Amino acid sequence: MPNAQRQNSALYKLNRPANQLTTEQQALQEQVIQFCLANAHAEHATFLIQGAAGTGKSVILSSVFKALQTLARQTPTSPLYGSQNVLLVNHPEMLKLYKNGTTTAPVLLKKDFQRPTTFINQAAKNHQLADIVLVDEAHLLLTKSDPYNHFNQTNQLDEIRRHSRITILIFDEQQVLKVKSFWQQQQLRQRIEAAPHQTAQLTHQFRMQAHPSVENWVQTFHQQQVAALPHDPHFEFKVFTDANELYQTIRFKNQTSGLARMLATYDFPATLNDGHDHFVETSTFKLRWDRYQPTAKTYWAEREDSIDEVGSVYTIQGFDLNYAGVIIGPSVTYDPQSERLVIHPEYYEDQAAFAGAAQLADPEAAKQQIILNSLYVLMSRARNGLYLYAVDPALQAKLLSL
Repeated sequence: MPNAQRQNSALYKLNRPANQLTTEQQALQEQVIQFCLANAHAEHATFLIQGAAGTGKSVILSSVFKALQTLARQTPTSPLYGSQNVLLVNHPEMLKLYKNGTTTAPVLLKKDFQRPTTFINQAAKNHQLADIVLVDEAHLLLTKSDPYNHFNQTNQLDEIRRHSRITILIFDEQQVLKVKSFWQQQQLRQRIEAAPHQTAQLTHQFRMQAHPSVENWVQTFHQQQVAALPHDPHFEFKVFTDANELYQTIRFKNQTSGLARMLATYDFPATLNDGHDHFVETSTFKLRWDRYQPTAKTYWAEREDSIDEVGSVYTIQGFDLNYAGVIIGPSVTYDPQSERLVIHPEYYEDQAAFAGAAQLADPEAAKQQIILNSLYVLMSRARNGLYLYAVDPALQAKLLSL
C-alpha cells in the first residue's frame, strides 16, 4: 500500500502499534490495564474514557483491547490469562473496521467484536459472564427498549454491566444522535459510581491538523453561536456561495489528497433500504445520499463510488476525512436579532431519531440537541479542511460575512 494511501486508511489509523502512541496514550493504556488487573475478581468495575471528537478514543480502545487479548491468550503468567473479553460497538461501519483489523493482529478474532444487542442477548440466553467488555461509541448505547432491533430490556449499559466483571467505556455526550440513546453525564455517573470505577479525559486533538481556534469555532457553533472564522495557514476553512462549487472543490481535493467527501445534515428526504436512490438537493446541486451497503467490505469514506454520494451522520461517525464539505440544511437557521442559531426539529427528515422524546422532561430541547450533535459530528470529521454551505439565507449571509 503506497504511503499516502496508508495514511488515509482508517484501519491503519486504528491499529497503529503501541510504540506509535503518544506518551499520554501509552500512560492511559497502562492505567486501564492496571485497573483490569486490580479488579479482575471484583463483582463489577467500570473505567470511563471521555474526550471530544478526534481525541483518539477509538485508537486507545483498540490498543488496550489488543494488549488485553495478548495477556488473555499468549501470557500464561498473567492474572488475565484465559479471560473472556469482547469489544462492542453499536455502529455497523465501525464494527466492520474492527473486524477487518483481525487480519493484521493474529491475537484478535472476528468473534471478539460484536454489536451490543448481540452480546446481551447471547449472554442472557446462555447465562454467560464476560470478564472484560470494552464499548466503543458508548454514547450510541440504547437507553430504552428497541424491539424492532431485538433489544427488549430497558438499558444496554445496565445489561452489559450485568454480564461482565469489568466494563471499559468510550463516551462523548456531544455525539448522542437519537432519543433512544439519549445519554447525559448524570445518568452515566449514577450507574458507575456505586462500584469501583475510574475516569480519564482525553484532550489532545489528533484529527484536526489545525490551531485550537478551529476546534473552538466548531464547539461554539454547537452551542448555537457563530463566531468569527478562524484563520489557520495549515487548515482550509471556507464558506461557499454555491453547493455545486463546493462539490467540485471536494472532487478536486479527492484527486489531489484523497479522502475528501460531501456530507449533509439529515434535512433531505431518505428512506433506508427501499431500493431507490434519494438525493440531497439545492438550487444548483443534486447528489444522491449514501447507498446502504451492509455487506461492503470497505467503509463508506474509502469507497471509490462514495465521491458521487453525500454521507450522513450515521455513515461518517467515527471516521476521518482529509476534507469535508458540509451542507447545512433547513433545520439550522440564523436569527440576526438574537445572533444565535435557531434549530427547527420539524424540518429534520430523520424524525425516527426523536422517537420517545415525549417521555423526556423537555422533548423540544432534546430534539434540538440531537440536531446540534449531528452537526457537530459532521463538522468534526475534517483533518485539513472544512467547507460549508448553508441552505438558510440568513445563516449563509452570516457565514459569508465573517
